[in-house]
Amino acid sequence: QVQLVESGGGLVQAGGSLRLSCAASGRTLSSYAMGWFRQAPGKEREFVATISRSGGMTYYADSVKGRFTISRDNAKYMVYLQMNSLKPEDTAVYYCAAASALTMPSRLTTYNYWGQGTQVTVSS
Repeated sequence: QVQLVESGGGLVQAGGSLRLSCAASGRTLSSYAMGWFRQAPGKEREFVATISRSGGMTYYADSVKGRFTISRDNAKYMVYLQMNSLKPEDTAVYYCAAASALTMPSRLTTYNYWGQGTQVTVSS
């Protein structure tokens, strides 16, 4: 089992940057593929990015490709989401998630464990 705690959210102007962090505890982080999802008010939770256990493979939603970068440091039990060129439509609560098996990277049901989320607000 793994526990996840996100941080780094906040208010930023359009065009700005934020770096989200996800601190993991419990089972060895390298046992899990990791993902980031987000949920805007009134909308369903959606996939943002995922990274394989070793960090050698990443996959992004089209809406963030080229602007966001997911990374991990297994030794520090940390996962990151660097967000650049932020847009108002990126406003959402961002969630970190862990998957024992990365069968369908963009599906919520692939992920076994979730954090509590961190708010990101992008003003225009």
